Amino acid sequence: MNTKQSTIGSEVSVKGVGLHSGEMVTLTICPAGINEGIVFQRIDIENSPKVPALVEYVVDTARGTVLEKNGAKVQTTEHILAAIGGLQVDNVLIKLDGPEIPILDGSAMPFVELLERAGLVEQNALRNYFTITEAVQLNDPDNSVELSALPLNDYKLTVMVDYNSKALPSQHALLHEIGNFKEHIASCRTFVFVHELEALYNAGLIKGGDINNAILIAEDEVSEDRVAELAKMLGKNKLTIGESGIVNDEPLKFKNEPARHKLLDLIGDLVLIGRPLKAHILAARPGHASNVALAKKITKVIADAAKAPPTFDVDAEPVFDITGIAKLLPHRYPFQLVDKIMSLNGSTVVGVKNITMNEPQFMGHFPENPVMPGVLQVEAIAQTGGVLVLTSTGEPEAYWPYLVGIDKCRFFRNVLPGDALVIRCSLLMPIRMGVAKMHGEAWVGSNLVCSVDMTARLVKKKND
Repeated sequence: MNTKQSTIGSEVSVKGVGLHSGEMVTLTICPAGINEGIVFQRIDIENSPKVPALVEYVVDTARGTVLEKNGAKVQTTEHILAAIGGLQVDNVLIKLDGPEIPILDGSAMPFVELLERAGLVEQNALRNYFTITEAVQLNDPDNSVELSALPLNDYKLTVMVDYNSKALPSQHALLHEIGNFKEHIASCRTFVFVHELEALYNAGLIKGGDINNAILIAEDEVSEDRVAELAKMLGKNKLTIGESGIVNDEPLKFKNEPARHKLLDLIGDLVLIGRPLKAHILAARPGHASNVALAKKITKVIADAAKAPPTFDVDAEPVFDITGIAKLLPHRYPFQLVDKIMSLNGSTVVGVKNITMNEPQFMGHFPENPVMPGVLQVEAIAQTGGVLVLTSTGEPEAYWPYLVGIDKCRFFRNVLPGDALVIRCSLLMPIRMGVAKMHGEAWVGSNLVCSVDMTARLVKKKND
């Protein structure tokens, strides 16, 4: 799994028809900056509104995953998101001049090839992984659907499908290395049963449907008249259904191509969490509705974790020890106020400051009642945030970090000698023009002792 964020090297475009809308759409994928994430943009609508690829904007999952924000809708997002997730791309802007992502061949492979043609570019920021530490489960007994996200220091997916069909027996698909996505999953096409076609057609959907962009499966014997009706629906002169049960005996890419496509959809829908995962995803009979429901559950776990005391493995090696911090920050005794950095990713850092009675401030604050001054708590938080901001530049030695703004600062309890401050700082938005806005918190055990919003500015050092 990649450790650094990535984008693409240049703009690339593709033109195709939308599966359900039938509209011809030109889609352009553009590079994006660190921590900007995946964003769709409807350039055919006034003011070119943007729709972030986040689960909170999902409005429909009936026959694909549909996003909408402020009246701008993007349909059938799952295949392009699967390509982005499968290639571990973090930051792109996707422009389109219509309501739906082109279906192309019904798989993620055309989007994989498009991204690779643009060139994948590593960025100077760590990927903001969320590690599942306790099982997150979704059960829908009415539809025999079960999904789970289990703890794992990696990203693996296991999918089972079972449609109680002679034409499509129970199948399993596995992806135990995300680097194998292109080879084993990306080319697998969407599929639909013959008995579903008429309902979809009458509902005004599948206007762009074709046997070239989907596997069409007949579960039972189909009369010649019915086959003729299907051909008319799909705009074909003639169709056949052979012994395989697949229209025109279209050869499968893999024996379990339908199960692999469901795994593809799952990867795409989970991209909507907004952060790459470290987890083992198990899914029995998944669909877009259940995928999105699991994504929402995981998003809530992430939100709850952001409000909880920061945790780390006390036996783990720090990302930066005191010597490493001294190479990043200009502060020295008695003003170096962070002892180690325990975790660091593209948007969040966790550091530790151990308070001892030997520190000089306690000589006067206060001799008979030693209390760590609030201003030094804020400084410790700011220095921890400074590590996050400096490391995001890729050349931390070239900048001076300055704290230029403090807002919403609150203190909740005294900090005393013997306490260990565990500090977490998170970016409130991507760093722009050398300006970083952060929220910082300091905790002693399970008690929040200080919180503050800060603005920092990076200033280029002058050459001698």
